[in-house]
Amino acid sequence: MIAIAGGLGGAVCFAVAALCASSSSREIGAVSTLAWVMTLGLCVLVVPLALVGHPSRLSGDAVALLCIAGLSNVVGLHLEYVAFRRVAVGIVTAVASTEGMVAVVLSSLFGATLAASTIVLLAVITIGVVLAAAHLDPPRDGSANSQAKEGPSPAGVMRRLDGAHTRSALLVVPVAVLFGITVYATGRAGAEAPVIWVLLPARLFGTVLITSPLLIRRKLRISRRTFPLVLAGGIAEMVGLVSYTFGARQQLAIAAVLTTQYAAIAAVAAFFLFGERLRRHQILGVVIVVAGVVTLSALRG
Repeated sequence: MIAIAGGLGGAVCFAVAALCASSSSREIGAVSTLAWVMTLGLCVLVVPLALVGHPSRLSGDAVALLCIAGLSNVVGLHLEYVAFRRVAVGIVTAVASTEGMVAVVLSSLFGATLAASTIVLLAVITIGVVLAAAHLDPPRDGSANSQAKEGPSPAGVMRRLDGAHTRSALLVVPVAVLFGITVYATGRAGAEAPVIWVLLPARLFGTVLITSPLLIRRKLRISRRTFPLVLAGGIAEMVGLVSYTFGARQQLAIAAVLTTQYAAIAAVAAFFLFGERLRRHQILGVVIVVAGVVTLSALRG
């Protein structure tokens, strides 16, 4: 029961964080959104950190891993917020949710062995990412004959491929890589460090490297409408990670499978909140990615 609650809690929280960041980044910009999310998150952590105290016997390797996780998380969130301004929420979250796939690959590079089924799933997920990222323009004359002529064939697809939109969507791929690094480093360091301390590095780096320069240059933006969004987004990011961590400690497979559903939750919510509509091939890509990540998480558990 704890694994189910933790996984579902993580999925809902990560979806809320993505939706809040998407809305606020389109109004005040990606950099200001990230700055507020990190700084407000750090402020929220002050009291819990004071109560928990410094973790004892934290090795140098664990500290290094926490630093890597923090930096990769900050850079990944920045790129994700930039993508939210150009690409539909459903596509961004679907591609970013492949972070687990990246973590699997990283673990294999550091000694773990990949099964044949895992390799097949990685290939399937990659195809889903490409489908979700590809942006096709409608046929020029809008007729059924033109659609039938250009739609199915590779030549027709290439003629209708919108390069600018597709490149913007593919920019989300580094987000998945960076989040995968975060997941891998956090997982290894989490064995030694308390959960509350795992949350600290990203918020500390974000405040020092992002918020401080903006304050000095007087370019930190905020509005009455976006302040509740960045506050809710910052809190949701942290609560989601804590929820998933507790769920994974009970049963990793169930928690991981349920947490990856934040992509589907965010896509459905964006349809109702922002009126975002995906093309048929993009919906197929999102479905393939979500199903592939769920299956991969179940097999790895």
